[in-house]
Amino acid sequence: MNSHGDSLTTKLVEVKVEDAIGLLLAHDLTQIIPGQFKGRKFKKGHVIREDDIPELLRIGKAHIYVMELGSNDLHEDEAALRMAQAVAGDHVELTEPSEGKVIIRSSIEGVARIEKAFIDHMNAVDQIAMATVTNFSPVRLGQSLAGTRVIPLVVAKEKIEAVELAAARWKQEHNGQAPISVLPFTILRVGLITTGSEVYTGLVEDKFGPVVREKIEALGSRIVEQRLCPDDSDAIVREIRHFQQQEVDLILITGGMSVDPDDRTPGAINQAGARIVSHGTPMLPGSMLMMAYLGDLPIMGLPGCVMYDRFTSFDVLLPRICAGLPIERQHITELGYGGLHADKG
Repeated sequence: MNSHGDSLTTKLVEVKVEDAIGLLLAHDLTQIIPGQFKGRKFKKGHVIREDDIPELLRIGKAHIYVMELGSNDLHEDEAALRMAQAVAGDHVELTEPSEGKVIIRSSIEGVARIEKAFIDHMNAVDQIAMATVTNFSPVRLGQSLAGTRVIPLVVAKEKIEAVELAAARWKQEHNGQAPISVLPFTILRVGLITTGSEVYTGLVEDKFGPVVREKIEALGSRIVEQRLCPDDSDAIVREIRHFQQQEVDLILITGGMSVDPDDRTPGAINQAGARIVSHGTPMLPGSMLMMAYLGDLPIMGLPGCVMYDRFTSFDVLLPRICAGLPIERQHITELGYGGLHADKG
């Protein structure tokens, strides 16, 4: 059984079903009940138990082919489990092996940390397969993060040992950070500044606040106060100072982010002394978003699309901030690839 060119010593052996207890079934076995059912009764790789014997005889199997694993071979279930154990980090849990796969799931709500370089390196190895969600994806409790498996039913043990060694080396080189983990959301106190003279004077109802509040609360944080502000740079700076003194964890400023003469938000954020990470993102919708820091305090200027587009750059960056991840220019730059969401509603 060496179709992949590895030094496997697993053998196919024909045995009586009564002598097959504890051995691995070498192929699927089908059950046919005329007019009622036709399908797989036993899966290839199934470990035959004593209580399987009557069922095997009932479907006409007095003899079957089984696998005798060589000392240096691993069944797909064990291989998938060992790979999953090797790459799993904080706040994840593993399923039992099923059909040669193990699923890694989040044990909390938070942000997935998937080390793409490691996953790419492993998937370049023949017979190894690891499928994951993308890095920084927000995940729910119980959501699948990754699946591990090998392609053949039996794989050489040294291949899996190489994965385990690579994962251990990765952790050692990255301060104990496993290739797959989840960062928990923290509860942020958020200050919301709504700009626009038309809203400030009551001529127009604020539509921004409810949308932003819903997004914040969905991640477990809360808006401690919303303050209305006219289109005036000094007034916006005063509101930024107010929330800075209140020691909030995040300041959001809605509106005033376009190129119109009355839009003062970007200049006010700069005037307040913030370090501008980026004014603009290569993502649609949400290209006019501003990301900045006043010391360690993140400030985001939100464009109008946040009010009416279901998914914008704000929805990408907010979960990362709620998980305590700093946003740098590189993270903004990376939003362009796969960043066109204009047709998703």
